[in-house]
Amino acid sequence: MQGIISLFESGLGLPELWAFVIGVVVFSLLIFLFIALFVIVAVWLERKVSAVIQDRWGPMRAGLTIQGELQTIADTVKLLMKEDIIPKPVDKLLFILAPFIVFTATFMVFAGIPLGPNAYSGTFDLGLFYLIAISSLGVIGIVMAGWASNNKWSLYGAMRSVAQIVSYEIPIALILIAVVMYSGSFSVKEIIATQDTGYGIFGWFLFRNPFMFVAAILFLIAGTAENNRTPFDLPESESELIAGFHTEYTGMRFAFFFLAEYANMFVVGVLLAILFLGGYAPIWHVAALADIPVLGWFFGSSGFWIILKAMLVVIIQMWFRWTFPRLRVDQLMYTAWKVLIPFTMAIIVLNGIWMKLFNLI
Repeated sequence: MQGIISLFESGLGLPELWAFVIGVVVFSLLIFLFIALFVIVAVWLERKVSAVIQDRWGPMRAGLTIQGELQTIADTVKLLMKEDIIPKPVDKLLFILAPFIVFTATFMVFAGIPLGPNAYSGTFDLGLFYLIAISSLGVIGIVMAGWASNNKWSLYGAMRSVAQIVSYEIPIALILIAVVMYSGSFSVKEIIATQDTGYGIFGWFLFRNPFMFVAAILFLIAGTAENNRTPFDLPESESELIAGFHTEYTGMRFAFFFLAEYANMFVVGVLLAILFLGGYAPIWHVAALADIPVLGWFFGSSGFWIILKAMLVVIIQMWFRWTFPRLRVDQLMYTAWKVLIPFTMAIIVLNGIWMKLFNLI
């Protein structure tokens, strides 16, 4: 973001205040555009992934080919043309604000995601703490949506979501401790630099020791639960709660919940890439590709690598949805409190022992 502000200030000669305001607006629009493009691609991709798993074709009609690549855009236009209904019994102010709070929390997380060594919105010495803390704010909007809807199904869904998110935040926080033990810093930039040793994937925290490999798997499970994705989608379980906390929402307001859900899948992918897969560091350094116009730009771009790694994690989350059955409420809580939390606490202890044995501390 600093580069955008400098462009307006020095390149166009604008006053510092106006350059800052315009820079923030432009940066925000770029983030929103990226989220929108990602969701369009992710929805189409999930339909194709589910089709492959179920031995179907998936979307075929809307598009230039039989792959239905424009189906998501067609569905988006249809959704935006739907009537915006606000039921009479609802708390109107909270009902209107809820979807925007949920989306804003996700939007603010994207502001702290680095796409390269210099592609930052700002300097965060506690960048990792910021990403985790802000990502948890969406639960406020979910509670507001459930309460304001004045509907028992919405309220039940919101209550389930709060219990689920609070429970699975704990193993995620414990896994962060294991990562910080290696990096020695909460700075996202430092965590990635610690993994970029020049040895490609062998420098990643994923392969530093067996316990970190298990920690990455547990982080993926907890992150999927944080997003209310199958098999942890109890807050939106259609067979029990209609559509959960967004049962009463239509049109654009429903679209914001939809955007936030898919954007959060990308956030989990990016966090996993940063913590265990080297972040924006390339999988391998190939100097010979630098002079090739197209390949050199792609393989030399740090943004390409972190987006690629995040998309692979997103596809795994989609695969989960079409593979595993939904858990019961008691199974959901059991998994968090009696499986993930004890395992992550053990990982911290074993990680410290490993580092001491090999003189890493």
